[in-house]
Amino acid sequence: MANIRLEFKASAGDADPQTRPLLVLGQLPNLHLVPWRELQGKLQPRVTEEVWKTALSTLSPNPTDNCPLYLNFATVAALPSRVSRHNSPSAAHFITRLIRNCLPGGAKRCLLMVCERSEVFASACAIARAFPLFTRRSSASRRSEKKCITVEFLLIGQNNGPLEVTTLKCLESATEGVRLAARIVDTPCNEMNTDHFIEEIKVVAKDLGIVPTIIRDKELKDKGFGGIYGVGKAAEHPPALVILSHTPEGATQTIAWVGKGIVYDTGGLSIKGKTTMPGMKRDCGGAAAILGAFKAAVKQGFKDNLHALFCLAENSVGPNATRPDDIHVLYSGKTVEINNTDAEGRLVLADGVSYASKDLNADIILDMATLTGAQGIATGKYHAAILTNNEEWETACVKAGKKCGDLVHPLVYCPELHFNEFSSALADMKNSVADRENAQSSCAGLFIASHIGFDWPGVWVHVDIASPVHAGERATGFGVALLLSLFGRASEDPLLNMVSPLGENNITDSPERDTKRRRLV
Repeated sequence: MANIRLEFKASAGDADPQTRPLLVLGQLPNLHLVPWRELQGKLQPRVTEEVWKTALSTLSPNPTDNCPLYLNFATVAALPSRVSRHNSPSAAHFITRLIRNCLPGGAKRCLLMVCERSEVFASACAIARAFPLFTRRSSASRRSEKKCITVEFLLIGQNNGPLEVTTLKCLESATEGVRLAARIVDTPCNEMNTDHFIEEIKVVAKDLGIVPTIIRDKELKDKGFGGIYGVGKAAEHPPALVILSHTPEGATQTIAWVGKGIVYDTGGLSIKGKTTMPGMKRDCGGAAAILGAFKAAVKQGFKDNLHALFCLAENSVGPNATRPDDIHVLYSGKTVEINNTDAEGRLVLADGVSYASKDLNADIILDMATLTGAQGIATGKYHAAILTNNEEWETACVKAGKKCGDLVHPLVYCPELHFNEFSSALADMKNSVADRENAQSSCAGLFIASHIGFDWPGVWVHVDIASPVHAGERATGFGVALLLSLFGRASEDPLLNMVSPLGENNITDSPERDTKRRRLV
């Protein structure tokens, strides 16, 4: 899969499926609406109109189904015809599964996606998830042949013409961001330590013409970043806070995305067991998603000040490791008594959001992290958990998730009932809860928020992606599509505007409206 290139085209052109294998994918009612003339050039002479109609008549998706049209060279697959209110209308998760199971083999293949225009963005990101970039299989290194999958959308319903060049460019940027994030998350720590992660950031920065700010190792300690430094100081490769800043002329608000970049999490001295430690290379999923999304957002014309903060560390064991009972002073100035070194993500993020508030004067701060195992219990494996101080943004996050396929569901936001879980007799707070049966995921998010203050007047959003960051043994690139959709109205791109929480048809902004909220909710 690592050598597969995705190519989005307005028209994939005609070809014999024996020379260019084909998968036709869509909801069954939409597949029935596709005129044969739109398909015949891609299926003939191997598949006739009669065979096509017979195949559709045999499909009975529950929730999905597929039928071969010609040997293993052409297949039609049906998505669920209906989804529940907490799912994306695009049925994005099923798109990824069907492609993995049904796409014919070959060096040059075609994927024909049948959907409504409103589902194009989510469908494209779901397609990208089916083709991860990272592999270290020895057989892959021996293959020099590059494979290409051409993706064409056949649109059903209103506004069903071919996709515009601008839309295709947006899909290319978004899917590159998804695959970049997934590649970083899939890469083990012997290749993706903090040094290598910084190099990944530098590559993106160079591509965008941005000079990154890097605060590293003892400089973190000297400048007061006790959270990031305390977590990463025992590792061979030192911790870092890296900032990418996009500051376009005319920007009227400042947005900060803060990503947890724990390149490996042993748990520190509160060490994880042999069954829970494997997979902890994925603990940098929040930072990886923010890197992929930042690259795509800037390329597509982000109109506001946008800062991406990467809180990078390896939570390792060594002579310099933080001990339970140690007390650290974080960038907020608050003191934290460590009672669990495996609750490290909130420490690095606390420094990140505090810097975003104090030094960058952000109006909107969003942090994204693989923060708690409890997230998968609270909201499941497919829905990330969100926690925010703003009810409108809570609604916007849920809408954005449905529009882009990166599903989210709210957690309880109630600091007056939950924050006392962190009470300490010696410091301002402890870093882990007293009662692990009391809203763990909510409490973890509240720890982060406490370092900008519960009375902070801006918008704070916390996204816990611990479970949806991967599906089985593969990373999903979760979070890239969500950020692009949630902040779509801060973009010049028409497609991102359409998949934003309000959408292009709901724009009611006027010059008199509060500029800090004019485009987003």
